[in-house]
Amino acid sequence: MSKKNYKKSRKYKKMRRRKIIFGIEITVLLILSGILFVYAWINRSMDKMNQDTLDSSQIQINSEVKANTDLSQMSGTQVIALVGVDARGVKGSELAESMNSDTIILCCIDHDKQEIRMVSIMRDTWMNMAKYTDEYYEFDKANSAYNRGGPESMLSMLNTNLDLALTDYVTVNFKALADAIDVLGGLDIEMTNAECVHANNYNREVSEAQGVEYEAIPYDEDLGDDYSEVRHVSGALATSYARIRYGGGDDAKRTSRQRIVINLMVQKLKQNPTKIPEILDKVMGNVSTSLTKNEILELGMHAVTYKMGTSYAYPFQLCYGENVESALGVDVVIPVTLEHNVKELHAYLYPAMSYDPSAAVIEYSDYIARESGYDDDMIEYVLNQGPGAATDSVVAGD
Repeated sequence: MSKKNYKKSRKYKKMRRRKIIFGIEITVLLILSGILFVYAWINRSMDKMNQDTLDSSQIQINSEVKANTDLSQMSGTQVIALVGVDARGVKGSELAESMNSDTIILCCIDHDKQEIRMVSIMRDTWMNMAKYTDEYYEFDKANSAYNRGGPESMLSMLNTNLDLALTDYVTVNFKALADAIDVLGGLDIEMTNAECVHANNYNREVSEAQGVEYEAIPYDEDLGDDYSEVRHVSGALATSYARIRYGGGDDAKRTSRQRIVINLMVQKLKQNPTKIPEILDKVMGNVSTSLTKNEILELGMHAVTYKMGTSYAYPFQLCYGENVESALGVDVVIPVTLEHNVKELHAYLYPAMSYDPSAAVIEYSDYIARESGYDDDMIEYVLNQGPGAATDSVVAGD
């Protein structure tokens, strides 16, 4: 039989079909093997995570919020507390609870709009730390709540002062943030010369916490403090930049820097989604959370596929400085008024949900106004950095 006739024969066609099927089977097997390898790697990495079983009985939620929460309206919105603690490492195998949470961000994941919005809680915001059922006040800076009783205390503070019903959180320290940024190849951040000076100062501590060699951002002093340009910085330097409180803007500007860093990280993650397993492997030992492995992975996918919306610092309408310190005896940030701010916060987090402040929020609001002298009549005279403000602090991403 000639070669030409053989190729037309049934035997040749049958053999060729078997080769094609075998080739497909090998390809599928290789793909499945790759998926299983990646899954095993991710699963091993997630095992490093400090998963915390919260004591739900210790998480306070205002009674009216419990009773009036419309689950059908909130089903498309998920809010998680993202916490950055001033830890210089880990305590044993877990993040220590006896530390201040100098970064608290309400991460609002809007599944209906496929959008992520953020609200940074200013660290010096004056909030009640006492349980509402105890019928007394113990106001202090927001960043002290985590130090008082871990994540349960921090979530309780947010819930009772802001009429929320948070039950989930993610806590990271300096090292986790810096390591994640390094895996992404660093960040390009527009920084002034003054910010370079402050970031370099903070970087001595952050580099030590991360276990990397100290490096400084070069800058030209002759160009002045206000000169700015985009600088490519490492994880340690980006983390140091996010910690800056000086050079104008105080904590409001600091929270803006934190959200800038997060937005830039999300943008790079969108460009390099294959970095997710490596990031998880690198940082999970310095993460404590109430979320499960699957929930963490789902959040990672949302970060890649959802768009980044606007973000703000809370309080939206606020006052601080000599007048407040003189009236209260402590240097803090106060909402003007709490009731007004919480209404605006709910409109931002849950735009489809009608909301009336609880008795607890109204009582706290009246107390702050009475003690500070800043009541409803003062709203138009204080700093406005909320949605719709003429000079709002928006940090948006793609």
